[in-house]
Amino acid sequence: MHHGKLEQYRLEQLDEKTIAELQLEMAEGKLTSEELVLMYKENISLSGESINAVLELNPEAVQIAQAMDFERLHKGVRSLLHGIPVLLKDNIDTGDMMHTSAGSLALKDHYARCDAKVVEMLRNAGAVIIGKTNMTEWANFMTDKMENGFSSLGGQVKNPYGAFDVGGSSSGSAAAVSANLAVAAIGTETSGSIIDPAARNSLVGIKPTVGLISRSGIIPIAWTQDTAGPLARTVEDAVTVFAQLIGHDPQDAITAFAEPFESYDWKQHFKKDGLAGTKLGVPRNLFHDKLSTEELELFDESLDRLQQCGAQIIDDVDLGVTQEDLGFAVLLHEFKAGINHYLAKTAPENPIRSLDDAIAFNLAHEAETLKFGQNLFEQAASTSGNLTEREYVEGLERNRFLAGKQGISATLEKTGVDALVLPKDYGCNIGAAAGFPSITVPFSYSHENEPFNITFTGKAFSEPELIEYAYAFEQAVQGRRKP
Repeated sequence: MHHGKLEQYRLEQLDEKTIAELQLEMAEGKLTSEELVLMYKENISLSGESINAVLELNPEAVQIAQAMDFERLHKGVRSLLHGIPVLLKDNIDTGDMMHTSAGSLALKDHYARCDAKVVEMLRNAGAVIIGKTNMTEWANFMTDKMENGFSSLGGQVKNPYGAFDVGGSSSGSAAAVSANLAVAAIGTETSGSIIDPAARNSLVGIKPTVGLISRSGIIPIAWTQDTAGPLARTVEDAVTVFAQLIGHDPQDAITAFAEPFESYDWKQHFKKDGLAGTKLGVPRNLFHDKLSTEELELFDESLDRLQQCGAQIIDDVDLGVTQEDLGFAVLLHEFKAGINHYLAKTAPENPIRSLDDAIAFNLAHEAETLKFGQNLFEQAASTSGNLTEREYVEGLERNRFLAGKQGISATLEKTGVDALVLPKDYGCNIGAAAGFPSITVPFSYSHENEPFNITFTGKAFSEPELIEYAYAFEQAVQGRRKP
C-alpha cells in the first residue's frame, strides 16, 4: 500500500482487527506484516503520554516483519501468528536489542542474555515482537503502596477508557491491546496480574494452569504461582496466542504437564452453544460486600445472560476459604530466592546482582525510585532466601491445600459445578494460590464507561472447558467496545 492508503487503512480498518482477519488479508496480498508493524508503531507513537503503555519499541521489528513477509511468499506460513505484531511485558527476557527492566530504573540498562522460552516460542511461530510494555514496577512486589501501572522507569500507565484504575501488574500489556497498539500482548500473573488489568481494560485474559507455559527467562515473584499468559481483544485471539506458548521446557520442571496440550486442537472449543448444560457456581461471599450497587447489578445481569445461554447457576457456593486465609509468606520468601537467582545470572556488566543491590540502588536514587517506598522489598530481604523458614513451608502447604484441594476442587466436586464464575478479578488469588486457570471476558460498562468483565475459574488443566464457556458467553453478549 502507498502511504496515503496505509494511513486510511490505519484510521478506518485497523482497530479491533482479529488475527484471523489479518491473516486472511495477508494471504490475499492486501496487507503485509511490514505494513502492520508500521501502522501499530504509528498508533504507539500517537498514544504516547495519553496511555503510556509502551516502554520501548523493537528496533528490528520492521526487518523481522519483512523477513516474515518474504517467508510467507516463498515458504508459506509457520502458524496463525505468522507476521502478527505482539507486545511483551517488560519482565520477560528478550535476547535482542531491547532491555528487560521490570519497569525499574535499577535495571534500565539491563539486556537479557537470551530470549525467555515463551519469546523463543513466539518467534518460532512467526510472531513479530514489536516492543516491551510498561508495568507495575517489579510486577507490584516492591511496595504495597504502589499505584497500579506505575513504574519509576516508565511512569504511569493510563486506562484508555478514562480516569479509571488501569489494573496491575500487566498494566501496559492490557492498556496497549485495548487501545489497539498491537494485536495481542503477553502478561504475567502471580496473583491477579493478568486477570485484573484484562478486566479493567475490557479484554480477554487467560491465566493458565501453572505448568502449561514455561517461566524460564521471566523475572520471578513466586515460583509456585508465576505464569505468563495472553491478553487479546477476543477469546479466539487470546487462544491463538495461548496455543503457541504451551510447551515442555526442560528448564522448568512443572511444564512436563504441558505435553498433552502441545499439539492440541483448541478450535474445537469455539462453540456458540458451549454453555448449554453447564453448571456454574458463584462464591458470593468473596465479593458481595465489595462491589458497588451498579457492579452487583451488572454481575447479576451477566448471570441472567449465562442462563439464557443454557447454564445453570448455583448461587452462593461456599469455597470454605477467603482471600484473607491465604498466607502472603509464600510470596515474600519465594520472591527473595527467585530475584536473587535471576539477578545473579544476568550479564556480568549488570551492577544489580541481588535484591539487596536493588534496595540500595533505590535508596541512592530516592527521589526517582521511592515515590511509594519499598516495604515489600524490605520485608522480603529480611527472610533467609533459602526457603528454610517454618513460616514459609507452613504457608505453602496451607495455600496449596486451602485454595486447591479444600477450596476450589472440593467445592466443584461437592456442588457438582463445572466452574466458578466471578465479577472482575475477585477470587483470583485463590485460583492463583492453587495454580488453577482463569479466563476473563468483557461483559459491559458502568454509566461512567468503566469496563466490567466476568471471570471463569476451574480446576487445573480445565482450560478447554473454560475457553468453551468464555467463547459462548462472548459470542452471545459481544460485550467489548473499543475505547
